[in-house]
Amino acid sequence: MSYEMIALLMFSTMMLMLLTGKRVFGAIGFVAVVFALGMWGDGGSEMAFSAAMKLMKWYPLLTLPLFVYMGYMLSESGLADDLYRMFHVWMGPVRGGLAIGTIVLMVAVSAMNGLSVAGMAIGASIALPELLRRGYDKIMVTGVIQAGSSLGILVPPSVVLVLYGMIARQPVGQLWLAGVFPGLLMAGMFIVYIAIRCWLQPSMGPALSKEERAEITWGEKVGLLKAGIVPLFIFFSMTGLFLMGITSLVESSAVGALAATLAALFKRRLNRVVMEETLRKTLSISCMFMWIILAALAFGAVFDGLGAVRAIESFFVDQMGLGPWQILIMMQISFILMGMFLDDTAMLVIVAPLYVPLVGALGFDLVWYGVLYTITCQIAYMTPPFGYNLFLMRAMAPPEVTLKDIYKSITPFVIIMALALGIVMAFPQIALWLPEWHYAR
Repeated sequence: MSYEMIALLMFSTMMLMLLTGKRVFGAIGFVAVVFALGMWGDGGSEMAFSAAMKLMKWYPLLTLPLFVYMGYMLSESGLADDLYRMFHVWMGPVRGGLAIGTIVLMVAVSAMNGLSVAGMAIGASIALPELLRRGYDKIMVTGVIQAGSSLGILVPPSVVLVLYGMIARQPVGQLWLAGVFPGLLMAGMFIVYIAIRCWLQPSMGPALSKEERAEITWGEKVGLLKAGIVPLFIFFSMTGLFLMGITSLVESSAVGALAATLAALFKRRLNRVVMEETLRKTLSISCMFMWIILAALAFGAVFDGLGAVRAIESFFVDQMGLGPWQILIMMQISFILMGMFLDDTAMLVIVAPLYVPLVGALGFDLVWYGVLYTITCQIAYMTPPFGYNLFLMRAMAPPEVTLKDIYKSITPFVIIMALALGIVMAFPQIALWLPEWHYAR
């Protein structure tokens, strides 16, 4: 059987299995096992075992449950609520200030969790009702929360970049550092858009009235500043220890988890319910990603071993005659199209065995490509008909925010994300400078 036929058969079988509605890891893993046994016989059974052992020996994977635990501890104990209250009071006097503060909150939550779901939950439950009550335009603020929460998969400690690092065999530490400046760039572009929009149309984001500002004393402001600083201090102390070389990546995640627990205890918010919810959600998320990584490794090993990757490369380069940048742009467009129907982990499992070796063969940096993939996932999260964040927002938003409002809200932010993607593609050092500088030390 030709390489091209093998590639087409594996890919179509996998897509068919996904359409059955079964869990992603089950569908992908099943295809890997069937093709391994079909092509190599009994010896093919060793491939799944080898993938499992590789997963269990991958030391950086320990960061996954620790960072997820830290994020849920801060969320469940209410420490993240204090952070939003701080932004609410200090940014309120500015036009669009609460929306800008919400973006800053989302960056902070992203830096403490690594998942977009946590940012969406906090934004929809805490920020959205307050923004609507203050007279902010419902379409704009709905887009603000969706766009801001998507930063959770780019700003470290990004769980998506952990998955990419495992499948692409790239250092997670470098990937996380590579996501810092692109994430801050995108957040800054969101803030500039909100500020300009609310300056041109004050009714979109009215400032707090003088009466409301007068009700809040300086003592209360300082007290809120202290409360909000705690979650930020946890993140920056943890990151600072890593950047100074005092702790390793895994040790930093342990420091963050411990600090979050001690902060909740110090604030007298650590009780049985908080601990039980935090551990349950941490275990659920961690186990889900472990199974997905295992299935992806098994599928990738079989796919590459059968020569299908070489067939893809030959098709693009030899038969279609495309250049490296043209192929790269086609890959990004295909990610966006798939993201309309699949989540980020499903996309990564499907295309990583095809794209990652090809990207390396074309001479591109795989750490930089990991950032491009993640930004493209952010765009895919917000594009209809089945964008992940669209349905999360619909489930969490109050009744006055309709599905039509949610769809209309994403247009300017998707354009900003696409512009940020183009900037990072044109200037790779935006992503690569920080990891190169840090590891050169």
